[in-house]
Amino acid sequence: MDTNSTDSLDQLPDAVAAAAFRRLVRHLRHRHDAQNIELMGLAGFCRNCLADWIRDAGFDGDKPAARALIHGMPMEEWKATRQRPATDEQVAAMEASLLKNAQE
Repeated sequence: MDTNSTDSLDQLPDAVAAAAFRRLVRHLRHRHDAQNIELMGLAGFCRNCLADWIRDAGFDGDKPAARALIHGMPMEEWKATRQRPATDEQVAAMEASLLKNAQE
């Protein structure tokens, strides 16, 4: 499946999609125990991907501004206060998950 293709999801009103996106971001801010490496291993995307996607969608800010918007704080602060070192298993799961993204 091409995640950038036009489908029925594109018929969702922008206000509804925006509200759902904001809820997702707030949920991820609250659940900082869900590490980016774990999200990548399970779903093939993380908070940093969301930051890249908002830039792709037209966000005027640079990469650090987009990441701060998604994380709710500057990336350096996030790393210092929230991010734990990745285990070898987490890295392997992320790499396997990323291969699935490339197959789409």
